[in-house]
Amino acid sequence: MTTDCPRKQIWGVLAHSYRLIAKCDRSVAQYRDIAKPGGLAQLNPGWYQTMTQGERTRQRIIKEAAALLNQYGFSGFSMSELMKATGLEKGGIYRHFSSKEQLAAEAFEYAWQVAIDTRMRDLDSISSSVEWLKQFVDNFVNRRSSVPGGCPLLNMAIDADDGTPALRQLALEALRRWQRDLIAVVTRGIARKEIEGGVDAKEVADMIISSLEGALMISRMEGNKHALFGIQSCLNSYFDSRLKRRR
Repeated sequence: MTTDCPRKQIWGVLAHSYRLIAKCDRSVAQYRDIAKPGGLAQLNPGWYQTMTQGERTRQRIIKEAAALLNQYGFSGFSMSELMKATGLEKGGIYRHFSSKEQLAAEAFEYAWQVAIDTRMRDLDSISSSVEWLKQFVDNFVNRRSSVPGGCPLLNMAIDADDGTPALRQLALEALRRWQRDLIAVVTRGIARKEIEGGVDAKEVADMIISSLEGALMISRMEGNKHALFGIQSCLNSYFDSRLKRRR
């Protein structure tokens, strides 16, 4: 779908999204150990079959908590709703987690990994760096995570900005991982002479993230995907006209 790029709107989106990234970028290193990144993210069906009943219960709690956290935020989701979703009593939930903060941290990690896996789908077979970026954008626009509520990073960046420092730190770390993934793709494209040599990979990564997250915010507010389609068209034009190396 081709949509003309509304420049004033797009620059407004970029400005707002960069402010969200800046707000998220407040390091609170002492809280890093509340959740172990990648715990549930590395779950695979074979391993799940070998888990104990207690471990399976724990993962089910995290999955249900992720849906509630991503829709209602840390202060908005209640333990009573989680009890209803899991069929467990409060004591049964807190047997597996020391606090609501620890549960929310692991639920966020789960929700974020599901979102990233959705956005990375079908990318392994694409060798061209520019085409990889285009497919990544298309995945973001057209594929929805199985965890309801939208982008976990955008939700957490807003929700934790004035709230729990531990969750803000986790959002920052998720952002950094996303940035590193995109930077690696652009850097590889430069090395392969697929992308112009003077390109700043970090700036490209920030532009992609800010554009997509800002357009997602507008689309959610307006109740349609017009902004997402518009930013996809703009990014694809940028990839072809400014990023892709001319032969």
